[in-house]
Amino acid sequence: MRNWKYLPFVSVLLVIINVAVFVTCKFTGDWLYELGELSLWGVLVEHGYGRVFWAMFLHADESHIFNNMIILFFLGAMIEEEVGHIRYAIIYVLSGVMGNLLSLLVKYLSGNMIPSVGASGAIFGLDGVLLAFVLFSGRKMQNVNPMRVVLMIALSLYSGFAAQNVDNAAHVGGLATGFLLGVGICIVDRWQMNRKGGDNSFEY
Repeated sequence: MRNWKYLPFVSVLLVIINVAVFVTCKFTGDWLYELGELSLWGVLVEHGYGRVFWAMFLHADESHIFNNMIILFFLGAMIEEEVGHIRYAIIYVLSGVMGNLLSLLVKYLSGNMIPSVGASGAIFGLDGVLLAFVLFSGRKMQNVNPMRVVLMIALSLYSGFAAQNVDNAAHVGGLATGFLLGVGICIVDRWQMNRKGGDNSFEY
């Protein structure tokens, strides 16, 4: 029987919250979008600073939430098992927030008034963590290697830049944040192992 601490509680909870919010939006109209969507007007004029966080839980349509939740569940479960529940939650939230902050900056510089929603910035943060792990941690992760991860990220970014109405700044910001956090975790883990007199490799 699998140890309970390795079960992806946070990933499942995040999926449930996102789906619940989406279903609520379907039955109640646009008021949640008006309160939480990420826009220059909403943040800078209405001082809705919480939108940087709340926008992560809003999705435009069924395909948007379906694609994001599939990736969140499977990739999230992998990352959560590697880093633990608390670290994983911190990574997810910080990646989403920093992705949205970069999105706001790009909107401001370009004069883009179109609002954006979605968990994609946070999910790209998980991609960034995975990249950091396969490059620097020494962890042996089944069916995962640097070339596959780089190719996956490159294709994801390309599909975003090739499509319309995609907040690519949030994707890039989330990816960069997750990667830096992943590098930080690798450094801390290796330092702790060195203090305990262990070697520098991991095997899971």
